[in-house]
Amino acid sequence: MAFSQGFTPHPKISYASAAPTGVGSEAEYLEIGLQAPVDPAALRIALDAALSPGLDVLDAVVAKEGGLADRIDASHWRIEMPEIEPGAAEKAVEAFLAADEVLVERMTKQGKRSFDARKAVASFTVAEESDAPSGAAAAPCAIIDLVVRQVTPAVRPDDVMSGLRVVAGLEPPVPPRVTRLAQGSLTPQGEIVDPLDADREDAPIGGR
Repeated sequence: MAFSQGFTPHPKISYASAAPTGVGSEAEYLEIGLQAPVDPAALRIALDAALSPGLDVLDAVVAKEGGLADRIDASHWRIEMPEIEPGAAEKAVEAFLAADEVLVERMTKQGKRSFDARKAVASFTVAEESDAPSGAAAAPCAIIDLVVRQVTPAVRPDDVMSGLRVVAGLEPPVPPRVTRLAQGSLTPQGEIVDPLDADREDAPIGGR
């Protein structure tokens, strides 16, 4: 692995749009600098073996032109809300989408900040009952499918949930289960393109 220069060298690792604390993710990306060319498949296996169970490295590719951050402008989230009826969630989502602006507040290092959570939302739907997790028939559980654009300040899933409380008074009695399903470039058709797609080819990973 390559290291930075100076009195306190550190590994050349950079994360793009890391998920917030307390949520799950199936789509995290990072860039690492290497001192010498390495086979991508061998690198993936080595990194995967070094991580704790539950942290899986799925792919490794040679980085071409442009940074990883330039290829990510949206995230796709799944939000499970136990004890919330899907019908109630659907009404709240409709109210959110109908609003021109949904102001929410979040505590930051500079203090409490107010911002619009509506403008960042590209897609917001309640999943069909067939998409509900196993065991959901015994108790209500609304499943929300959410696509959020990257804006400044960043709008997180919990900000959107705060927005549902603002516009419709929807407040889950237990914390929602949030999982990032994908992140990448958002197309005009509403699809998210994997940021590694442009780099996928059989080639060694070179030092950067």
